[in-house]
Amino acid sequence: MKHVPVSAVIPCYRCGETIRRALESVAAQSALPREVILVDDASADGTVDELRRIAAEYPAGWAKVLPLPANGGPGHARNAGWDAAAQPYVAFLDADDSWHERKLEIQYGWMNANPDAVLTGHPSMRTRPGAAPAPPPGKVEARRVDRRRLLLSNCFSSRSIMLRRELAIRFHPTKRYMEDYWWLLQIAFSGHDIVELSPPLAFTFKADFGEGGLSARLWEMEKSELDNYWGLARAGKLAPAWVLLISLWSLLKYARRWILSALAR
Repeated sequence: MKHVPVSAVIPCYRCGETIRRALESVAAQSALPREVILVDDASADGTVDELRRIAAEYPAGWAKVLPLPANGGPGHARNAGWDAAAQPYVAFLDADDSWHERKLEIQYGWMNANPDAVLTGHPSMRTRPGAAPAPPPGKVEARRVDRRRLLLSNCFSSRSIMLRRELAIRFHPTKRYMEDYWWLLQIAFSGHDIVELSPPLAFTFKADFGEGGLSARLWEMEKSELDNYWGLARAGKLAPAWVLLISLWSLLKYARRWILSALAR
């Protein structure tokens, strides 16, 4: 079986019902990562024991369990896994998502052929548990994600991201919402190129927002998104006038999400 120099990092929090599916999608890759790091974010419900049981089903040392002493949120857990990674590339997957079987083959292959790129992402598809996997992707196309596009929309989920391990910018250690968006904005506004690859190479099993009508969580996400924009202004990276405009756009998107969430109740 072909291996690629990638560390797959999966933050885990009370994920006993979904982690097996996520890890199976990693183990089914046409090009396997050299290691998988399962970061238990102090679940306190037996998740870490389940992680150890599942990890033991694979070759010794391939799936590693990293228990954290205190809950810090998804950004903190990703940072911990990233710091523990031994491979030159790191790819993230959430414990309730999965990867297309050719994800690492395609994404690592492109990054290896384009060494100037420090981070790539790709679209995801929503599917149902137990549904047949998507057919193999077609032609791989790449385009740079500029700052303007990223300000208008957080175009990548963490399940889609692969990066070079030496990238110095880490996730915000205390943000609980929109921490992945904060991180991407920091990377883009620090002069690094972010590249989108065209084929959808990951799957999610729930809506990205409004699942179950969680309007309170939507507002927390919105407040954190607005704080991301004002944080750029405080750092002198974005003019206040632009922050006002993009904040208005963000609030309009929030209103749409709230309505869709309310209709889903």
